[in-house]
Amino acid sequence: MNIPDYISPVVGYRVWQWNATGLKSLNGEPWLPGRPLAAGCRAAARGTLIDRAEAVHGAHEPPHSACTCGVYAAKNLEHLRPSGYEGRGIHGEVYLWGTVVEHRLGWRAQFAYPKSLFLPPDAIPFTLTEIDARLKMLIAFGTDIFIVGDHESIRFWKNGSGFDAAGLDYLIKTRKEYYVRRQQERILKKGDRVAVLGRGIAVVEQAGNKEVMVVLGNRLALRITRKDIVLNQQNMRWECEAKNTRGDKALRKLW
Repeated sequence: MNIPDYISPVVGYRVWQWNATGLKSLNGEPWLPGRPLAAGCRAAARGTLIDRAEAVHGAHEPPHSACTCGVYAAKNLEHLRPSGYEGRGIHGEVYLWGTVVEHRLGWRAQFAYPKSLFLPPDAIPFTLTEIDARLKMLIAFGTDIFIVGDHESIRFWKNGSGFDAAGLDYLIKTRKEYYVRRQQERILKKGDRVAVLGRGIAVVEQAGNKEVMVVLGNRLALRITRKDIVLNQQNMRWECEAKNTRGDKALRKLW
């Protein structure tokens, strides 16, 4: 696919969905590598039979100045923020050409194709197998791919050259930070809550290497062997069976 070079295409900004099925507009319209997205008019399909008949009679090539059809793009990234689109997927630059209708904050175009793509770190799959499979879909578009960092965008893939060292370093760093956070979450500490199944929620008062003391309902102190407290990944909470608890008479007297 060749983007016209005899007339400079307009460059706009868009947001896309990106999942295992590929790159799509927020309305579900698929974008395919090597093929421009051609606008179509759906106004007739949403109306009554009379509306559709009138639309066919007055058929037009999108985008039409008196219609809402066309491929949409904002004039800059800041224009996506007030509309709430920026955080809804991956964003990037897009070429617009053919018939292009200008509006105050953006354009409607006849044809469009991605120019560059920017991925939030949490949008990138976690395992190398998923990264490889999912990135192939984006790499096929022949665009540069960036990771949105804390204060800047870092090149992750250079079209024609491959992975960029800076992008890989940033991804490795964020993965290490994730593992550190996850490790901290897995360490039971004072103040954490433990669901004593069938009895209620207890609060950790002391957390030793072998034994944990919890207080249930601000009244009953229980001791639990640490290995009997497990992290329920689905419910994201610490849990233990009631049968694995035993009362602490000394502390119970204090209450």
